[in-house]
Amino acid sequence: MPNKTKILIVEDDMIIAANISLQLTNLGYQVTALISSANDALLQFQNNKPEIAIIDINLKGKLDGIDLVTKMQETQNIPIIYLTANTDEAHFNRAKSTNPFAFISKPYKNLDLQHAIELTLNRIKANKSEIKLETTEKITPFILSDSIFVKHLEKMVRVNIEDILYIEAERNYCRIHSKTKEYLLVMTLKDLDEKLPNRHFIRVHRSFIVNLSQIVEIATSYIVIAKKAIPVSKALKEELLNRLQTI
Repeated sequence: MPNKTKILIVEDDMIIAANISLQLTNLGYQVTALISSANDALLQFQNNKPEIAIIDINLKGKLDGIDLVTKMQETQNIPIIYLTANTDEAHFNRAKSTNPFAFISKPYKNLDLQHAIELTLNRIKANKSEIKLETTEKITPFILSDSIFVKHLEKMVRVNIEDILYIEAERNYCRIHSKTKEYLLVMTLKDLDEKLPNRHFIRVHRSFIVNLSQIVEIATSYIVIAKKAIPVSKALKEELLNRLQTI
């Protein structure tokens, strides 16, 4: 019998949490826990890592659902599905900066939940297939003063530094987002960060390196590049602001 997908539910309304759990169980998934607070959820992430987490944005307490995901992403990446109710634009932009796989609006329909899980699983599968396809042979990128040569479809192609928007960590891989294409590299974000020219790039989060020249907006906890909100760690915010004044 195939292993059941493990799903964590973080929702402070236990009636809603129980209904979600029942539906997921009936659909053949394994609910690892029903958690009502962000602090308890952080412990659960450490002790019994789920494959998907469904998290209510409006958790009560010091940390809301977005704060919880931000803290969780400092140490690990787990596909997130947000539950939302009357979320304003500010909350939506904060949530978007954590790169969720899906949003479910309350009150939700059973089919909404089912589709969100299926789409998330399809995206996880596609990411794994792409990594397998692109990384059959490990080739370190060549980094020059104005460009990077990276492997793409069995060839080494040149990517101009001025065209790179940002670079995103995917576990032991990196995804370069350029103005026209995306490229997957077989190396960690930490290793790539050490090789990139620091006059152009800065690491702003454990999962993101950005091209300083591409930043178009700076908010309290995120920046915007090409209409994408990218989270900024508090510890790195001051360095980012200092670097922007020198370019």
